[in-house]
Order: sequence, then C-alpha cells, then structure tokens
Amino acid sequence: MAQKITPCLWFDSAAEEAARFYVSVFRNARVGKISRYGKEGFEVHGRPEGSVMTVEFEIEGQTFTALNGGPHFKFNEAISFQIPCQTQEEIDHYWERLAAGGEIQQCGWLKDRFGVSWQIFPAALPSMLSDSDKSKAARAMRAMLGMKKFDIAELRAAYEGK
Repeated sequence: MAQKITPCLWFDSAAEEAARFYVSVFRNARVGKISRYGKEGFEVHGRPEGSVMTVEFEIEGQTFTALNGGPHFKFNEAISFQIPCQTQEEIDHYWERLAAGGEIQQCGWLKDRFGVSWQIFPAALPSMLSDSDKSKAARAMRAMLGMKKFDIAELRAAYEGK
C-alpha cells in the first residue's frame, strides 16, 4: 500500500547529494526514481534541461522526496526528524554521521550539513520524562538539559538517582 503522506525536502540544488547522503547513514535505505527538468517550463523554473528536479528516497520504510527548487526556501528547526535509539552505539552512529559538517545543538538536536534538523535520543527518554515519580522525571530532565549528544548511561543514572 502506498504511503499517504510523503515529506518533500526543498533544496537549492543539492537534492541528489542529500538523498545519497541520507541513504548512506541508515541501514534500510535506498534511492528511488530521479526526475529531471526538461525544456518545458524553463521560464518558470530556470533550471538547465537534464538537471535533477526530484529524487525519491526511502529510509526505514518512510518515503521522502528531495526537490531542487532553488534558493527561495531554507530549512529551520520548526520541522525535525526524530531518531529514537535503543543503544549508545546507535546514538553515536547517527550523531557522528549526521552532525559531520553541520551544527551541534542542545538535547540531542543537530542540523546536518544541508540544514535539516534531527533529534537523536534514547528511545527510553520519553517514558523517563513522563514518569509518575516526579523526582525521577525531574532528575532525567535536569540531566537531559545538560547534554548535547545523549549519554544513555548518564541519563539512566540520573533518572535512578545514582
């Protein structure tokens, strides 16, 4: 069954480079169809005939479209992609790959080299932060706020009061 909603990421001219980068970061990922600009519509799109217009790619079963639409729009933190991780090794993998050439931010957030925002966090963090034991939740929150890249062992220790 086809996916009902597909995120479209607008790039100036790096759609194919970005799609290939993202599929290199994730294990279950692939590049799909690539469409190119033709002569038709040049007066509107201004793109050379034969240049990449869109790239379909898939990450972990989620289809995306990357569009070379020109310099009109930029990414910002209002939209981000979340990667819940089971292990520290998983956090380290995504953090190192996606942060390379980008910008590190607080609490597991980063911007990759294309300006796309990501949240890389322990899968257990939401349940820690919403624990009915308010002191456990507060300790987890305090530890989280002091981190850039998450350290699962440190978060767990704070949560458990150790």
